[in-house]
Amino acid sequence: MLNKWLSGKSGYLLGFVASFGLVGMALWIQTHYQLNPCPLCISQRMIFMGLGLLFLLAAFIKPNTLLSKIFTVLLVLTALGGVGVAIRHWWLQAHRDTMIADCGVGFDYMFENFPLQKALTLVFRGTGDCAAIDWTFLGLSIPQMSLLAYIGFAAYALYLTKK
Repeated sequence: MLNKWLSGKSGYLLGFVASFGLVGMALWIQTHYQLNPCPLCISQRMIFMGLGLLFLLAAFIKPNTLLSKIFTVLLVLTALGGVGVAIRHWWLQAHRDTMIADCGVGFDYMFENFPLQKALTLVFRGTGDCAAIDWTFLGLSIPQMSLLAYIGFAAYALYLTKK
């Protein structure tokens, strides 16, 4: 029975629900604990949403076709991009004692007032606010949990291809 839920169309739809469920959880944590997300937190949410949309689209593609394999590659690459952002965020948190500056201006301000390349550079340069550990669960910070989720999504996408 579980194998049926984790394969085919329902498996991809489960990936979609899980991806957006994590974004919903992040929004709940943000509002419940009155936290302000840093640019790297927002980037991770965007990657989770991208994964969710890819899972949703993949649910409607005929299995074992070239297009389904392309979507698997896209899912894995997107998840690996998330791994990179989560590792960078975790690294900033691990070195927060040596950080002097903060993340900088807000995410919206960067994209409204700078060219895309400059805005992306500023997002990924985050330091101070990105280094703050405002919330943990079972001893893990949000970037650490995101890292585990991205690895899980990459593995799950590969698993779905084998079904």
